[in-house]
Parts: sequence; C-alpha cells; structure tokens
Amino acid sequence: MSYPSDLTDVEWELIREFFKCGNRSIHEKRSLVNAVRYITKTGCQWRQLPNDFPCWPTVHSFFRRARLKGLWEAILKKLVKESREQMERNSEPSYAIVDSQSSKTTGAAKDRGIDGGKKNKGSKKTHCN
Repeated sequence: MSYPSDLTDVEWELIREFFKCGNRSIHEKRSLVNAVRYITKTGCQWRQLPNDFPCWPTVHSFFRRARLKGLWEAILKKLVKESREQMERNSEPSYAIVDSQSSKTTGAAKDRGIDGGKKNKGSKKTHCN
C-alpha cells in the first residue's frame, strides 16, 4: 500500500546515496525512510505505525541511528542546497533573519503579571497563604 508521505522515485534518487546498500538488513532503506516520513507527517505514535511498514522497533532503531550519525541533517542540508540552486540562488545562505518574538528579551517580566480580577499590572501573589 502507498501513502501520500511516501517518497517519489525522484525524491528517492536525491537521497539514495546517504543510505549504504549491501548490509544485512532485511528491509529496504526506502521502506524505512517512508516509515519515518509517515511518522513525522502524521504524528502517529511509533507503536501505531501501520503494518504495511517494517515493525516499529526496527523503524525507530533506524531513525535513531540515522539521527545520531547526523544523517537527517545532512540530507536536509543537501536538499536545501539543491533547492536554492534550482531557484538560481547562492547555494549557501548569506544571511539569516531572527524574529524578535522568538528571542527572550527580558527576565524582569516574570516578576510581574496582570491580576485577572483587577485588570492591572502588579506583582504576582500566590493564593497559598
């Protein structure tokens, strides 16, 4: 059975080189990658992986070993590079933008808050007294 998250032939050819062939694995690497993509796309639990894929402990072990080797990061780096080249842009980004909403700017804000009853700012009080 195929799923929308499965790799196309073109996508597989782009990343095939990252997965060494010829080992004693009984499962094809493409099937394992498809299982990992299914997990990440659907957000399902490892134990809920459909039976069309290799058993979940095998997929989890494959994912973990690839993560520890930095394989997923290397694949994403290659795909970003190729994507940028297709758009006729420099393959390496020359700058980055950081959203100020994502950066913590002050530590003093945690000492104050809005009192829901009074609708004004004041120091936070606990109701444990």
